[in-house]
Amino acid sequence: MSQSTLDTVTRAEQSPDTEQPWAELGLKQDEYERIREILGRRPTSAELAMYSVMWSEHCSYKSSKVHLKRFGDLPSETPLGKTLAGIGENAGVIDIGQGWAVTFKVESHNHPSYVEPYQGAATGIGGIVRDIMAMGARPIAVMDPLRFGAIDHPDTARVLPGAVKGIGGYGNSLGLPNIGGEIVFDECYQGNPLVNALCVGKLRHEDLHLANASGRGNKVVLFGAKTGGDGIGGVSVLASETFEEGGPAKRPAVQVGDPFAEKVLIECCLDLYAAGVVEGIQDLGGAGLSCATSELASAGDGGMAVELDRVPLRDSTLSPEEILMSESQERMMAVVAPDKLDAFLEITGRWDVEAAVLGEVTDGDRLVVTWHGETIVDVPPRSVAHDGPVYERPIARPQWLDAVQADASSSLPRPTDLGADLLALLASPNVCDKSWVTDQYDRYVLGNTKAAMPHDSGIVRVDEESGLGVAVSTDCNGRFGRLDPYAGAQLALAESYRNVATSGALPLAVTDCLNFGSPEDPGVMWQFQQAIGGLFDACLELGIPVTGGNVSFYNQTGETAIHPTPVVGVLGVIDDVATSASSGFAAKGEIVLLLGETRDELDGGEWAHALHGHLGGTPPVVDLAAEKALASFFVDAVRRGVLASSHDLSDGGLAVALAESALTGGTGASVDLAPVLDRDGIDAFTALYSESTARALVTVRSETDLATVVGIAQTHGVPIARLGTTDGDRLKVKDVLDLPLEQMREAHTGTMQRYFG
Repeated sequence: MSQSTLDTVTRAEQSPDTEQPWAELGLKQDEYERIREILGRRPTSAELAMYSVMWSEHCSYKSSKVHLKRFGDLPSETPLGKTLAGIGENAGVIDIGQGWAVTFKVESHNHPSYVEPYQGAATGIGGIVRDIMAMGARPIAVMDPLRFGAIDHPDTARVLPGAVKGIGGYGNSLGLPNIGGEIVFDECYQGNPLVNALCVGKLRHEDLHLANASGRGNKVVLFGAKTGGDGIGGVSVLASETFEEGGPAKRPAVQVGDPFAEKVLIECCLDLYAAGVVEGIQDLGGAGLSCATSELASAGDGGMAVELDRVPLRDSTLSPEEILMSESQERMMAVVAPDKLDAFLEITGRWDVEAAVLGEVTDGDRLVVTWHGETIVDVPPRSVAHDGPVYERPIARPQWLDAVQADASSSLPRPTDLGADLLALLASPNVCDKSWVTDQYDRYVLGNTKAAMPHDSGIVRVDEESGLGVAVSTDCNGRFGRLDPYAGAQLALAESYRNVATSGALPLAVTDCLNFGSPEDPGVMWQFQQAIGGLFDACLELGIPVTGGNVSFYNQTGETAIHPTPVVGVLGVIDDVATSASSGFAAKGEIVLLLGETRDELDGGEWAHALHGHLGGTPPVVDLAAEKALASFFVDAVRRGVLASSHDLSDGGLAVALAESALTGGTGASVDLAPVLDRDGIDAFTALYSESTARALVTVRSETDLATVVGIAQTHGVPIARLGTTDGDRLKVKDVLDLPLEQMREAHTGTMQRYFG
């Protein structure tokens, strides 16, 4: 090896006292000293760039690893077979039967979406879609759980429309249906909106691909868009840092997306997979080339040599450090056997996708990167990708929590006009109709969407011949998390699980996006620890694995952190999507039934929050055994075809569920609460607005179907009460309220238009 090849590393060895900008790159002093210890010298500037992004909170999970490892103890088996890929891969892969598998994952793009709402949200979609592509799958649907500050705050008017346009602009251009999610408003998200993105993909079992660089002499190929200066340091500058007071800044760290380039990249990747010319593959998202090279090499059986000057550039002035840190979108990295390289390049050429051979897999355990012949990186790849810092942050239960839990909603005045309260609740920001947003998304492109918002879950067909499909839901009530983070996480899982079940799908797997404040705050770390414990215990009892997800820390402005918001996505499988149940009353004359038990549980719920601005007390009791029983009921009942409609009870309780079912189906109902009041020992107000769990509203078409449904409920131990029938154009609750559907619809649909035009 010539002296010139060693110049850069040699200079680092011979100048140990050279000052380096480790702090500006987001590293702590002890982390910088650890890098020097690993290398036995100071890092080169290119090595420092790689370590800084890969050891960021966003990439290394340095504050969450010690807690997340619990998920590895969950069983990987599902009722349909073994999990095909789990935590540690680009996305989880689940066997859904008939030789089919689905892959799904949710991730955050929170801070970029605050700084630059359109591009931040758009590239959040692009990034999660590439995670799905990297598993060998065709993306088939996306979802977006969104949270914003107060609906009437001026900055919400800046962030929400831009983020929604970014999601729609990118997803619609890809030709992917957006089948669901959430839109939540709360002051705690004022300076830290949450833009989480989920994607679902389908694949045959034999098409599964994993991210590793194995086989000495195999080629390392970068393909897709050229590398530019956008997104440099995004994971360390934006995603791993608390915002200060004063508003958005740091626009250069936000990526810029091109959905049409990504659409071509999707089809190109699928052709490459079909041709069998890919040994391993990795998308380029957070940390860009630093991530792709180090993770592929670390997961392989050798090292890797890369010539960085071969990277196709949009900007020829980029330095090696900037190229390594760039988070330019629409890029993938593949490992290709030499005898398949020509076929690989023929396919990328056919799709007009630029490809460059950067290097190859080598013997040993080093990742070596050169720049015009000089070695600028010579590191153990595991030290970059997997063996970063692990922190056991201080944990302390917040002192303020006792006072908050003691301030129960029972102190609030009970309404004298329950109808007026229902109208106010239907118009409130979190309950109101969100079609102003969802109408900007193409929900039915590709022709395989069975259900999308406002239904309980998004349902998409996987196999067009058999009708085999999946239902997916995401949920979380951050207020429950603030009152009790352990129960709050379980309640998020329970609601998402229930939403999937009400369609008739068997819940199979979990992905999560854990959004919290600063891990340097002991109170936040206590919330995180509690949430992880709650999720683990609930998944264990439900028998459902966590297949992957994302942790997003530093969601706070100054000292103000968001509520603990562990967004939980659940995926379920349904044998034939044609049999799934709708959430709206389907026709007049149906018999209305309430499933589950109602308790006096209004703390943290929408009635207290939306109508009184109150947050205190303890959240509803989690009854996972009841949730499992309810899910079994729905799988059984939907397969038998005896349900005309089904809708879970959650935000706003029975009152909102009745109103939503009536408005969705365009048919009113006349109901009597007496059977519930007598059985559960509650009053009419509690029956209408309690947010007790493991409950759902269903309708059946006939007395014969009713008898069958009652028998199914008894078999599974699910309480059932007959409330009334669907009819007319009014919602009538005997001796309680009587509202025209038109008045309810006007209240429900006017809010988003009023604030966002």
